[in-house]
Amino acid sequence: MSEKEELQTVGTEVSSGSSDFGKTTDDVHVNLPDTVIDRQIEKRKDKAYSEERQCSVFLANIPSFTISVNITVIKPGENDRKHRHYYETLMFVLEGRGYSIIEEDRVEWEAGDAIHVPPWSWHQHFNSDPQREIRYLAATNAPLLQNVGGIARREEAG
Repeated sequence: MSEKEELQTVGTEVSSGSSDFGKTTDDVHVNLPDTVIDRQIEKRKDKAYSEERQCSVFLANIPSFTISVNITVIKPGENDRKHRHYYETLMFVLEGRGYSIIEEDRVEWEAGDAIHVPPWSWHQHFNSDPQREIRYLAATNAPLLQNVGGIARREEAG
């Protein structure tokens, strides 16, 4: 089979493509999930993920196909593990002050600040307060990448 024939064969397996954009419909129906709320997420620490990240991570169990959220807590004077991932993250600092190393840049932050962590950038977050925990809300597009073909990847340093 020629390369052109292979591409045509592969192309027939796709249910829709960019050429189908004009065939979209306005006949939309809401498909409500069983639940739209996850209550008191900070009462359920994800033990395995927290150990891997070396800080406390509380994952929201919400049925979103495109966005995930979690709350991360880092103890006074501590930090999480250096890591990177294909998905991007938006962090909103709820309490405390600290800094992040994103690639080679040090970014100082405090409660009320929002931080963008670009895809696949090495980064690490530090609590510079010797007496108070930091808490931040992180939103990622990891579910979107997982749902379009399992391309949400993470890597821990060391």
